[in-house]
Amino acid sequence: MWRGDNASGRFEDFRVPAQENQTILDVVSWIQQHRDPTLSYRYACRVGMCGSCAMMVNGVPRWTCRTHVKVALKHNRISIGPLRNLPVIKDLATDMDPFFDKWVAAEGMHHPSRTRDDSIEQIDPEDGARLEANKGIECINCSVCYAACDTVAGNDDYLGPAALQRAWTLYNDAKDAGKLNILEAVSGTGGCHNCHSQGSCSHYCPNDLNPMAAIAGLKRATALSFLKGSK
Repeated sequence: MWRGDNASGRFEDFRVPAQENQTILDVVSWIQQHRDPTLSYRYACRVGMCGSCAMMVNGVPRWTCRTHVKVALKHNRISIGPLRNLPVIKDLATDMDPFFDKWVAAEGMHHPSRTRDDSIEQIDPEDGARLEANKGIECINCSVCYAACDTVAGNDDYLGPAALQRAWTLYNDAKDAGKLNILEAVSGTGGCHNCHSQGSCSHYCPNDLNPMAAIAGLKRATALSFLKGSK
């Protein structure tokens, strides 16, 4: 298990008793409760709804509350570390600020098209754009896709799959008035065209979302906007 920070951290070994239906989070909690109370890590719901317990398990980003030991065990050992591509605060706890800063940089906030004084806009739930937007609304910002992304690892400016998927969701939302702002944000340095389409984000998403498809949608939309603007 990883102890320390980015600069001076190291892996330490712990022997943990096996239990029935034991999860990786159970292992981490047992170590903190019975072996080293200084161990730092995050968790909240323990049932796969908040995503705050995400860590690297044998080099793969996972929700530790839903990853069973029997699945991850290799040669009677498990490697547990902090999420990749994020600064380590201490041990298994990472600084999420860069992740959310990129969410903001991608215009991942709602741009209202009406005020509270206006009547509520009626949206057809079967409209194509609405259905496209629905594909990404289950993202809970766990940063598993961000940790899985090799482009993020090699490019500090890259906005990352979660931020870009959020941008695509809002771009397709009829109630969002910031479409041009979104396209401008995701077409610049570190934007959607930096994606190499390797697909790790979609492969490892615990909610079975497809950020790679959302990024492809942004690539098409930004290219089309550029061509229309050049006429």
